[in-house]
Amino acid sequence: MRKKIGIIGSGVVGKVLAAGFLKHGYEVMIGTRDPGKLEEWKQASGGQVGSFSDAAQFGASVVFAVAGTAAEDALQQTGVDHLAGKTVIDATNPIAAAPPQNGVLQYFTGPNESLMERLQAMAPQAHFVKAFSSAGNALMVNPQLPDGKPTMFICGNDTGAKNEVTQILDTFGWEVADMGAVEGARAIEPLAMLWCIPGFLQNQWGHAFKLMKP
Repeated sequence: MRKKIGIIGSGVVGKVLAAGFLKHGYEVMIGTRDPGKLEEWKQASGGQVGSFSDAAQFGASVVFAVAGTAAEDALQQTGVDHLAGKTVIDATNPIAAAPPQNGVLQYFTGPNESLMERLQAMAPQAHFVKAFSSAGNALMVNPQLPDGKPTMFICGNDTGAKNEVTQILDTFGWEVADMGAVEGARAIEPLAMLWCIPGFLQNQWGHAFKLMKP
C-alpha cells in the first residue's frame, strides 16, 4: 500500500512537494481553500484535491506549506484533531507582509521565538518537524548540484517523526542535519533570510546550504 501524504497549501511550494511525493510513489492530496482552482493540476498530476481538513485526514503524514502570515489561521481551518499523532512537515517561514530591506526579508517573529513553536503550541498532539524552509522550491526535490547533496536543517520534539522526515529527505536527495527540539526553528527559519539575499541582490537563486563536518 502506498503511503498517503496530505499537503496543506496550494502555492508553489505545496505543488512542488506534491509533485515530489507523487514522483516517489506516494498518494497525495493537496488541501486548499478553493479546490476548484486545482482541477487542472488534479487532472494532470493524478493527485487529489480537497479542503485543508480533507488533506489532513487523508494523509498518514502531512506537509504544512502555507504563507507564514496565514499559517495560524490555516492550522485552525485544518483542525488540530486531524493532526494528532501525525508527522507534520513544517515548511513555513514567518515572512512579514513588509518588503525586504536591502535584500533582507522582514519577519513577524522575534529572535527568541519561531513560527513553528507557535504552531506546535496550537496543535500539541501533532509531531511538527521543520524542513524545506531553507531551500528554494526549484531544489526541493532531488537537487543536482556540483558539490553533491546539500544539507536540509530539521528540528522537532519527536524522534520518530524526525526519523520519518529524514527518510523522506534522503529519498528527495538531501543530507540531513538535526538541530534538536522545536526551539531549533528559531535558528532554522532565519536561514530563509540568508538564502534570499543573493536572489534579491544579484538574482542568484540556484544555491543551497551545506554543513561541512570534520
